[in-house]
Formats: sequence, C-alpha cells, structure tokens
Amino acid sequence: MTDFDRRHLLAATLTGGAALAAGGTAAAPATASPAPAAAPRPAAARPAPAPGPLRVHLVAFDGVEELDLFGPLEVFALAAALGRPVVPTLVTTGRPGRVRASFGTQIEVPGRWDPSSADAVVVLGGGYRKRDGAGVWAEIDKGTLPQGLRRAVRPGLTLVGVCTGVFLLHAAGLLDGRPCTTHVRAKQDLRDLGHDVRDARVVDDGDLVCAGGVSSGIDAALWLLERELGPEAASGVETLLEFERRGTVLRTA
Repeated sequence: MTDFDRRHLLAATLTGGAALAAGGTAAAPATASPAPAAAPRPAAARPAPAPGPLRVHLVAFDGVEELDLFGPLEVFALAAALGRPVVPTLVTTGRPGRVRASFGTQIEVPGRWDPSSADAVVVLGGGYRKRDGAGVWAEIDKGTLPQGLRRAVRPGLTLVGVCTGVFLLHAAGLLDGRPCTTHVRAKQDLRDLGHDVRDARVVDDGDLVCAGGVSSGIDAALWLLERELGPEAASGVETLLEFERRGTVLRTA
C-alpha cells in the first residue's frame, strides 16, 4: 500500500467514524527595505465567507522554508481529502515549474499567480538568515511578489503570513497599523520597522492573519479552517495529523 493509499484510507476511516457516531453508516539581518508609503492596506474587517469552496493559494519561491510550505499545504489537502470544501493550490509569481526550497527540496509548482481566484493567499518564509541567498530577501529585492500582494488586496481576500513571510507583507506595505507576529528571532527586526508585533502564535486581524515561526503555519492553517468552515473541519484534520495545537490565537478584529 502506498503512502497515498494509506492517507485516503485514514481519511475514509475518520469520515466513516464520524458518520457512525452521528447514527449513519460509514461511507537574519537587522534591517529590511522600507515599505512603500502609498501602498493600500486591507481593511481590518473579517471577510465574509465565500459562497463556494475555500480556495487557498500557497505562494512558493526559491528558498522557501520546507515546513512553512508543507505544513499548511498538508492541513488544507487533508481537509479536502476529508470532504471539506477546500481547494489548495501551489502558485508562483514566475513561470509554473520547479522551485528549490531552503534545504534543497525540489518542488513542482503547477499554478500561476492569480490572487483574484483565491479566498486566501498564504505567504511563506525562508532564507531569512542569508541576505544574499534565495528566499524572502531575494523576493523583496526582485519586488514582483510584494507588488503582486499589494495589487491583490480586495474585499473577501485573506492574506496569511507565515514565519518570515510576514516581511514580504511588510515590503508590500500591508502591515502598517496592523497587529502581527513572526518568527521569534525576527520579531525585534519587525518591531524596529515600526510594526505592532504581538507575542502570540497566531494573530488574526480579520483579513490579515500572521503566524510565528515555521510550525506555527500549521496552527494558522488549522485556525483558518476553523474560522471559515467550523471547528469540526479543523479537529478532523488535527486528529488525522496527530497534531495538537498550542499557543495563543489572538483575535483583534
């Protein structure tokens, strides 16, 4: 039996168990580039639930941290396998194809950057400690992703910053006046840039959600599932992952 088969068997078992229970039958640097002064900011209000499935775009790039990407991706993909209305997609601002993650993992990215077709865009971190290497700093220097994020802002879209991916939101000018968080070793850098950094694992400011370092992205993804699809959607994935959420989700909107 392959890993894929095992995963779907587990998903079917968990779904079937829920049906039986209901009476049915089983079926770093210290400085960063300043944010553009004229950049628009998303409103603090929580977006209204989308009428269709929750469409989540996860933005991959060379130097992305593996767990920043695969943690949230696993959460959303398992939710879909359990029958929840979630459609996760890996996207890149460049040509769809292969990116090389922080520790050398080659990742095939099939989707093009198209935030107009997303309900949530997850902005990941990676490469923060090396200013001259692939990762967040290279993406900030290129400018394509920050500009794309700035243009993507619209009612109904939630931006999710994971770990040092929050600095890409800074570069887009989308953190001004908004509570946020990031990796524990980058928090002071973010404070030095003038931002309202909170000591929470996940900060939910409506259409802006920020997560702390690395594995915090799993918590942020589970929280987004709970917020948008209800606690049962999140708890089912949490059980299947054998993952226990920890820390604080700070809701400010």
